[in-house]
Amino acid sequence: MININLRPGAKRSVTRGSPFAGIGEQLKGLTAGIKEPWQIAAVAAWVIVAGGLGAMFWRTSSQIGTIQPQLEEARAEQELYQGFIRQKRQEERIRDSILTQIGTISAVDRERLIWPHILDEVAYALPDNTWLTSVADIAGAASPDGTMPPPSVRIAGMTGDLANYTTFLRRLESSAWLENVLPLEAKTVIDGNRALTQFTIQATFSRADSSQVETTPILESVVEN
Repeated sequence: MININLRPGAKRSVTRGSPFAGIGEQLKGLTAGIKEPWQIAAVAAWVIVAGGLGAMFWRTSSQIGTIQPQLEEARAEQELYQGFIRQKRQEERIRDSILTQIGTISAVDRERLIWPHILDEVAYALPDNTWLTSVADIAGAASPDGTMPPPSVRIAGMTGDLANYTTFLRRLESSAWLENVLPLEAKTVIDGNRALTQFTIQATFSRADSSQVETTPILESVVEN
């Protein structure tokens, strides 16, 4: 309907309606076609689900925005720790390689120094006025598992005094590197106008206890040299 103002200067009052005035009519229009209660319940459930999903999406987005910096920081720390672990494993491989080499060198060194130890002990135990005529290795038979027995030595010599012979035996028996010291033969022989005691002794090599051995660490010896 069109209204015309016939009085100039007179103000026409305009009636302003509520912005929500049409919502009720629209809802009525939407629900006008819905006659069954189950249809109303379905629509209400759909609205609730949609609202819940929207709220969940908004909350998840907010949490992701908060967690993202923490995730980046955790990734950076992980990369740092992975670098430390890789470096540590590399150092462990180097250490294991060095220890293996040292073990091999030590094993070879132990076998290489058997006879120097034997000869040192025999020379140290030898008393005055006593001399040796032979120091021979006695090869032993291998055990069933292929292991070789400790080397044995047969010592032959002469002395001008029987007491020196017994002293020699006692010193060999007290050695930390020899065991199973056995007197095989001792007899008197005439050399010119002198009576001498000729003897034969057998002994077996035995590695000394670590408390009686003075050693120097390999690394320390390298630094000192």
